[in-house]
Amino acid sequence: MPGTRVYPDERSGPFPTPPTGFEDADGRSIALEELGAEDVDDLVEMYVRFDPADRAQGIPPTGEDRIRQWLEPIVENGVNVVARNGELGAVIGHATLVPDTDDPGAVADLGEIEWELAIFVLQAYQQAGIGTRLLETLLGHASERGIGRVWLTVERWNGPAIALYERVGFEISGAESFEQEMSIRLE
Repeated sequence: MPGTRVYPDERSGPFPTPPTGFEDADGRSIALEELGAEDVDDLVEMYVRFDPADRAQGIPPTGEDRIRQWLEPIVENGVNVVARNGELGAVIGHATLVPDTDDPGAVADLGEIEWELAIFVLQAYQQAGIGTRLLETLLGHASERGIGRVWLTVERWNGPAIALYERVGFEISGAESFEQEMSIRLE
């Protein structure tokens, strides 16, 4: 089932795994944990609060019903880690890997599947190191589950996101007019 994407020869990692926590650059206690079925409503609430001006490539959608429809296959088939404000308990960030197949359970080796990454952090929590830790923890969780190949697309002009991805080991692997494709190979 290997795809046509190019992945780095060198593997990245190791990365931390959930659950874990840290204090962000603004002094807030942040908990990073695997998304559980009981957390879906909290995740939907985060996306309802997400500023539509910060949407990238049309996601996340707006409106609770559309958000729930969008999240259903992500929660069912994906690998998901959320960031919570430790004091409030509210979900303030979400990172997910979505398989390039409709039924990852039918594939014996998750390492044979390519996984697309998406990450979102509420605006009030950006620029505080949460995105980096959330991304690293998702990659650690993925590696622990046997996932080896992760890719993403990012808008070319999103310099902060590209810098974040490069810091954790993603490399540029392709380009289209408005998007930059990047990939990573996990330990």
